[in-house]
Amino acid sequence: MEINGEQVNETVRYADLHLSPEVMRAIDKKGYVQATPVQAGAIPYFMEWKDVIAKAPTGTGKTFAFGIPMVEHIDPENPSVQALVLAPTRELAVQIQEELRDLCEFKEGVRSVCLYGGAPIEGQIKTLKKNPQIVVATPGRLMDHMKRRTVKLDGVQTVVLDEADRMLDMGFVRDVTRILDQIKNRRNLGMFSATISREVMDISWVYQRDPVEITVRPDEENRPDIQQYRIDLEGRGDKVDTMAALLTHGGYERAIAFCNTKNMTDRLSGLLNMRGFTAQAIHGDIQQRIREKTLQKFKDGKLRVLVATDVAARGLDIDDVDVVFNYDVPEEIEYYIHRIGRTGRAKRHGVAYTLVVGITEQMRMESIAKNTHADITILKYDADGCLLPVERT
Repeated sequence: MEINGEQVNETVRYADLHLSPEVMRAIDKKGYVQATPVQAGAIPYFMEWKDVIAKAPTGTGKTFAFGIPMVEHIDPENPSVQALVLAPTRELAVQIQEELRDLCEFKEGVRSVCLYGGAPIEGQIKTLKKNPQIVVATPGRLMDHMKRRTVKLDGVQTVVLDEADRMLDMGFVRDVTRILDQIKNRRNLGMFSATISREVMDISWVYQRDPVEITVRPDEENRPDIQQYRIDLEGRGDKVDTMAALLTHGGYERAIAFCNTKNMTDRLSGLLNMRGFTAQAIHGDIQQRIREKTLQKFKDGKLRVLVATDVAARGLDIDDVDVVFNYDVPEEIEYYIHRIGRTGRAKRHGVAYTLVVGITEQMRMESIAKNTHADITILKYDADGCLLPVERT
């Protein structure tokens, strides 16, 4: 880990961070002892109300890195909104609130609310009337509440932009800047992301004051343990049969399959169900209530395959995904990184298969391998129908 360009390699336990008994009790209940590098770097500075910009790989504990000091700073006696987290997707916003709720379990009087589109606004207004001190929101829905005057941000002291690069890439720049402009009494701003884009730096230059820069590189210590395979196939029709065979013979009980389009996720989930696998799709056109039920079924082990577009590639905090399938080769290198990052979490071993058909997908995969420096094993079916590694020349 680097802090302001200087290498820092010390191991930090949560017990060393001078946290309150209530937060330590919540952390102990989860069974956590050692802070991840991004947590060890960010928590002390956030506790001192410093601005932080942190770049860390997916699955390295960024939510606790800002969530722990955020919860510690909340005054339970003050009914005002004191902390705001902005997230790019509904799924990520829900996941963040769940983690914050766990941290608040023993902090009596600390309440949170999650605001996102695709859900009735009336229920959110009702929750806001209970005076939550922490608001987790997608930018668009928060703007709706601000226009209706159903949320007041005058008392907000801490603001966090989670997955900042993705949020700005999705076109939320104007909403984010308008929201930040309305928070006059802010004491610190945290920006957490897997990559730091030009748009992220622009926001930092305008809204942060001498931020502490934390960089956690994907070295051997924190790099997820993911075995990556590329399978070259003759025709697109071979993809579902190959995936079904891998699910059966690999014994994978919990899988996520990524497609590039909403239509393909629906189609693939149907094809898998026809082959006897429990599968459901989630994408932007599915009602939020149904998406949440599908995610819960997957978490509870009642669904073997979750088929998703890239909207779900970020923020799915499920530690025991056995395998990820790139049914379609992703169109962006960054999407590949975030997709396969759904497996191999929490120090577990993960597997990722990318199914490749045609010259376009081959070229895309070669670009991904080159730019990520990943060790991707290429497999191909032989004449007897056995998958064998391809010798590289």
